[in-house]
Amino acid sequence: MPGGLVALLDDVSIIARAAAASIDDVGVAASKAGTKAAGVVIDDAAVTPGYVTGLSPARELPIIWRITKGSLRNKLLILLPGALILSLILPAAIVFILMAGGCYLSFEGAEKIIEKVGGAKHGETLDDTIEDPVAFEKGRVNGAVRTDLILSAEIMAITLAAVSTESFFVRAAVLAIVGVGITFLVYGAVGMIVKMDDVGLHLAKKSSATLQATGRFLLRAMPWLLNALSTIGTVAMLWVGGGIILHGLAQVGISAPEHFVEGLRHSTESATGGLAGVLGWLTYAAGSAAFGLTIGAVLALIVHWGQTLLGKGGSVY
Repeated sequence: MPGGLVALLDDVSIIARAAAASIDDVGVAASKAGTKAAGVVIDDAAVTPGYVTGLSPARELPIIWRITKGSLRNKLLILLPGALILSLILPAAIVFILMAGGCYLSFEGAEKIIEKVGGAKHGETLDDTIEDPVAFEKGRVNGAVRTDLILSAEIMAITLAAVSTESFFVRAAVLAIVGVGITFLVYGAVGMIVKMDDVGLHLAKKSSATLQATGRFLLRAMPWLLNALSTIGTVAMLWVGGGIILHGLAQVGISAPEHFVEGLRHSTESATGGLAGVLGWLTYAAGSAAFGLTIGAVLALIVHWGQTLLGKGGSVY
């Protein structure tokens, strides 16, 4: 009996050590995967504030919470199981899913730029008379969740690629950890950004001159920050979308576009000495964004031309 108990305790200790090692593997893998997905996280954080800008301050945080819940559903109920199934039965499909997401991001970014330079606007905006505020808010939330689905798919696919050699358990755990962690990181930051003006107004009413000055600074900075985020979000859509398409094309054998952009980066690095790293990266990012803008503009023309032909509204630019 004592021998059996000792053997049982020994088995328990082995299982505990294996579990501890697995948890450690998950932590390391999640950190590595999260770092690789950072570019898409920046895109997500920059894009989302635009969906609540201009709406009632009382509705800002509830809307962000609705988008957060939608993002968690995207990641945990749709993308996580989908990514795991694909990694088991059809790993080659992941690159095409990534490219489809890159096309969508490029389309969204190109459409925003076309509208900014005078093209016809598509969809209801804050400049229009809003007949049904509830429906308008719902439309904004749905639009944000759709965009989040694409961005989240990129994050999950990048994460999956980073841990493709790990066990099934580690892949599943890392996808869940990165998905939940990034969601709360992004939308927590978005919540702070969109409430910055309320904080500024609160501080401006304090008796302290320092707090009043800080509050006034926040109030003045808010419009500039939101405009900057809107621009960053558009550029990030094109940069991330174009980069994904370039890399995906190279993976399926069409490497000339990526080699061209890589050549631009190497030329910049050769000519810039100590700034080679930064300027080389900026050159590659700019080349990816230009490629994304080209693809996105073509897609926007095709989509709106098709809508016009089908009599579904819209106009060709």
